[in-house]
Amino acid sequence: MADAAAAAAAEPLRIVMLAFARMTQLDLTGPFEVFARLPAAKIEIVAKSRRNPVEDAAGLSIVATASYNEIAGCHVLFVPGGPGQLELMEDGPTLDFLRRMAVEARYITSVCTGSLVLGAAGLLKGYRATSHWLSLPQLALLGAEPVEERVVVDRNRFTGAGVSSGIDLALRLATEIAGEDEARRIALAIEYQPAPAFPSRDREDARLVAEVRARTAAFQDKREAAARRAGARLPSEP
Repeated sequence: MADAAAAAAAEPLRIVMLAFARMTQLDLTGPFEVFARLPAAKIEIVAKSRRNPVEDAAGLSIVATASYNEIAGCHVLFVPGGPGQLELMEDGPTLDFLRRMAVEARYITSVCTGSLVLGAAGLLKGYRATSHWLSLPQLALLGAEPVEERVVVDRNRFTGAGVSSGIDLALRLATEIAGEDEARRIALAIEYQPAPAFPSRDREDARLVAEVRARTAAFQDKREAAARRAGARLPSEP
């Protein structure tokens, strides 16, 4: 029994982080910095193909370490967001990969509009979840309950709000996996001491909020249409 317990304790924590074209790299790299410091963590950056680097929405290239068919399963599944999420919501191989990973995963997680991708795969139906504030209502089209909080935990679903929430999400998950002391040690190691330069959205100048909405309205219309199509494809039962 002791040998079995020791073997279980020594088992790597297998973390799969999805990478895709036109993602927002900070959605992925912020949590990566925390996950990489978890004891026994083994992280795979997984893309549909690793033949070429994945280029994020701003042109930063990230090299995947594995492709879909090279991964058998994981303990933690993580999905970032970004403009490329739009195409991903209708990409059969990606949605099938996420569903396959979810069968074994202890934790199914996302940041920003990565939650819409999880929703398109049917993995948030009946769960409370969050997303970027501009896209938050779209979760309802995918059978989830939208919650306007920075990090939302519902059973084994951990979702983070907009881009900068990734570290908060990862530290919350680190606490769940390795305990509060370890999560606090990680926070100290990365000197996580947020000091926002500007007011939070609920206290920001309404003119600026309206301008952001206006600048993104056309793309949000496309996101909503994609979420409606994805929701229509989901089975009626959770």
